[in-house]
Amino acid sequence: MRLALLALLFCAAACERDHGPAQAGNPKQDPAREQTTFDKERNPRKVVEALKIGPGSRVADIGAGSGLLTIHLARAVAPNGRVVATDIDVQVLDLLHQRLQAAGLADIVERRIVDPDKPDLEPGIYDAILLAEVDHQLRDAVGWLAAAIPALKPSGRIVISNRVYYRAGSLAGAQKAGLVLESESAPVPSHFIAVFVPARSK
Repeated sequence: MRLALLALLFCAAACERDHGPAQAGNPKQDPAREQTTFDKERNPRKVVEALKIGPGSRVADIGAGSGLLTIHLARAVAPNGRVVATDIDVQVLDLLHQRLQAAGLADIVERRIVDPDKPDLEPGIYDAILLAEVDHQLRDAVGWLAAAIPALKPSGRIVISNRVYYRAGSLAGAQKAGLVLESESAPVPSHFIAVFVPARSK
């Protein structure tokens, strides 16, 4: 029962991240229009800038959903970089794959089904790890973030983007996990972007 409830929470987070409250649960929406609306409302370029990724970078997109943000990460690391897009729902990752195929970026992104309580990321190879509208859904956000730190390269960073409502909890959880706030911005009035590095490298 607990696992089923947790799966529902993660699915809700993916829908909220990708679509926003007004569009969640609308599978018939035109993908191109959906992407345009998302890009206008969320200014994903600022998330890419916060990640400090470029061609050849390796980035993990946690709770990637249907890929409205993932596609921007893939473009940023192309042609020889890699995005690992994780989720607990194979169906939304199938939608992500279709979106990336249409953009000619499918080969750059690895889809990965994960345990909701574990990062499941290889150690020491990620330039950045992104949690966009995800950390507040984690059962143990502090433990999850602490477990993700070893996956970073020495110069790597963890970026949390979420609604401003969750800002205080996100910052407090990251600090407890052993992360130090490096910078913060607000790309749109409804959301913040917080960039963290492990305390040892600050």
